[in-house]
Amino acid sequence: MSGHSKWATTKHKKAAIDAKRGKIFAKLIKNIEVAARTGGPDPAGNPTLFDAIQKAKKSSVPNDNIDRAVKRGGGLDGGGVDYETLMYEGYASGGVAVLIECLTDNRNRAAAEVRVALTRNGGSLGEAGSVAYMFSRKGVIIVPADEKLTEDDILMAVLDAGAEEVNDLGEGGFEVLCEPTDLVAVRTALQEAGIDYDSAEAGFQASMNIEVDLEGARKVIRVVDALEDSDEVQNVWTNADISDEVLAQLDEE
Repeated sequence: MSGHSKWATTKHKKAAIDAKRGKIFAKLIKNIEVAARTGGPDPAGNPTLFDAIQKAKKSSVPNDNIDRAVKRGGGLDGGGVDYETLMYEGYASGGVAVLIECLTDNRNRAAAEVRVALTRNGGSLGEAGSVAYMFSRKGVIIVPADEKLTEDDILMAVLDAGAEEVNDLGEGGFEVLCEPTDLVAVRTALQEAGIDYDSAEAGFQASMNIEVDLEGARKVIRVVDALEDSDEVQNVWTNADISDEVLAQLDEE
């Protein structure tokens, strides 16, 4: 299991209560708008919207903000923005691959912000296809930590629904991986088993990992933080493998 998953999940959990809350809220709202525009404003008939709303609620986004985003995206009150998804590929220090998903209404601005975030922090922008082959599209469900739950409990609940693996992320909870097409079925199986979940969405999983030491981890985190600080960037994935020992050292800093 890649240490990046544990680091990223823990980091995002903490980030929900720090000074960047407003920025995180804005990105979650943008996800809701796009999901409503693409599949309609009814969560019951739009699984992507249902999961976008679930993630926003788990991150304490106010219900009024969520409702307004659904209406804007669904064309119910006008004022919506036409966002498009763009993928960029690049490298952090040490040859670590970085896959960047942007949701933007301005291609030039998004490209510029991604390039600046990478180059100012020891990274570089790559050509299309330069690192994408190192990642596979996966459905990713995060289940919050619960002392009454084990990996086996979760695996038994979701195995028949198409889950491929369950990873224990420590304080970050559990990560359930599946094919994107099985995401709704796996999420539904958790609900039917009475197991709560924080988020369910399609993402990327590295198939070729690079182990990094403490200094390498610092450099990767610097790049990821700079990218995620951009309003244009929705998600960042890397193939950095950060060991538990290095994670413990980072937590002390």
